[in-house]
Amino acid sequence: MQNIDDKQWKSLKQKLARSKQIVSPAMGEPEKEYVQSRGIDILRLHATDFVNKRIAPAEPKNDGRQTPLKGHPVFIAQHATGTSDRIKLEKFHGIKSGIDLTEKEVAYIVSVILRWIQEQIGEPV
Repeated sequence: MQNIDDKQWKSLKQKLARSKQIVSPAMGEPEKEYVQSRGIDILRLHATDFVNKRIAPAEPKNDGRQTPLKGHPVFIAQHATGTSDRIKLEKFHGIKSGIDLTEKEVAYIVSVILRWIQEQIGEPV
């Protein structure tokens, strides 16, 4: 898997919009300020760290409840993009549960998260 392109992004957004499983939170001003003060490179590091620790293992601890709904822009983005747990990763992204994520899968998930964040703050992708 690779970074998400425009066609994949549009298709994913449509799929997520039709789902009742996906909450569609918006980032508030504090989260937007956090993103703008840290920059996208720091957010990429945070997203990669969160995905590797909370989602990448074959059987993550507390799967389905491991990603908070607030507290960090990455967490909000994960819920909005179907990347908050392994069940949603399989349903919305075709990434199988029960096996450790590859580096390419982690990079793809991070690209989805960052794409959503960039849209929220009005930054070009």
